[in-house]
Amino acid sequence: MSNHDYAKELIVRPGNKVRLKDVDPAYHGKHGSHEHALPEIQAHITNIDALQYLMHAEGKHALLIVLQGLDGAGKDGVIRHVLTGMNPQACTVTGFKQPTAEERAHDFLWRLHPHVPAKGSVAIFNRSHYEDVLVVRVHQLVPERECSKRFDLINDFEKLLAVENNTAILKFFLHISPEEQLERFKQRLDDPSRNWKISESDYKEREYWNDYTKAYEDVLNRTSTKHAPWYIIPSNHKWFRNLAISQIISQTLADLKMKPPTTTVDLTDIRRKYHEAVIRENGKKKKVSGLKL
Repeated sequence: MSNHDYAKELIVRPGNKVRLKDVDPAYHGKHGSHEHALPEIQAHITNIDALQYLMHAEGKHALLIVLQGLDGAGKDGVIRHVLTGMNPQACTVTGFKQPTAEERAHDFLWRLHPHVPAKGSVAIFNRSHYEDVLVVRVHQLVPERECSKRFDLINDFEKLLAVENNTAILKFFLHISPEEQLERFKQRLDDPSRNWKISESDYKEREYWNDYTKAYEDVLNRTSTKHAPWYIIPSNHKWFRNLAISQIISQTLADLKMKPPTTTVDLTDIRRKYHEAVIRENGKKKKVSGLKL
């Protein structure tokens, strides 16, 4: 296992000022290839599976994972490759797109609450409430002062989840370069199985790269808190993205110090009933084997 602690290395510490130009999207730690990193990734995914099972059984904690990034950054890839080991019975994935007419008639956080995780479960947001301080700002759909107010409301909302529902919140910004984004757009064009992902908006939104960069910097600087930290994940190398995120999720779950719940039944009595059932089953087998055809 690597001695790199990506949770400490990639976290946006509250009060720090992030400039994305200072973060190398091609960074890949000590590993030089997917093959080299794969055993570690698999170990983290296995650990996530076991810890999610424990969280579901204990029923005292919840986990919210927020995935944000520009088009092509790899949000779907994280869900496919990192979170593949999670039990679907205790895990939901919600994608937040353009608000509906009903959603626009409410406050901007109204559509979020039904999808936050209950105790014992995991919720994954593929895009999230942060669209309401990103897209709306870049396209000037709400005044600048309104976006500023929303930062405080988002911080309060996330604190509510953490304090009132024991929700661990992990927010990942998938950081890629413009060149890498264009290469991934090319892959979508060249691979018929990925053609469905192509959208004209990909290229339209690309024109606002610098505006989105500034908007994301403000999001990272103003909404990374102790109870809901942001992590900037260099994502030009998909395998490093998977390595860093899987390590952070695994470590976060382990830090919850969860324990299996105590049984509510009399185990001595249950063991007696079990042995009686075994004796009866063995007796049935003997009778069946003694029949003459």
